[in-house]
Amino acid sequence: QVHLVESGGGLVQPGGSLRLSCAASGLTFSRYTMNWYRQAPGKERELVAAISNPVGSTVYADSVKGRFIISRDNAKNTVYLQMNSLKPEDTAVYYCNGKLSWASYWGQGTQVTVSS
Repeated sequence: QVHLVESGGGLVQPGGSLRLSCAASGLTFSRYTMNWYRQAPGKERELVAAISNPVGSTVYADSVKGRFIISRDNAKNTVYLQMNSLKPEDTAVYYCNGKLSWASYWGQGTQVTVSS
């Protein structure tokens, strides 16, 4: 059974940083494109960042370019999202997603709140 477990969310002041982690089990992690999505109240879920495999090329939403960094450690079956210079509009539930052409798995989400 596949499990994706996010951690690292919390409350942070504007301008602060957080590092999200997503630990995967039950799948061949190195084969999957790993994505971070977020969903704010009343809004649709949106792609924040993605990292492919095996080359590890990355894609970012325009709203987070230059502030967020996605990375992966295939030996630890873990994907990370380093979030810097956080803004109140980054407040959302952040979800980890593992994707192949024929499969897609989601974590339960972790809340990130940016507020003073």
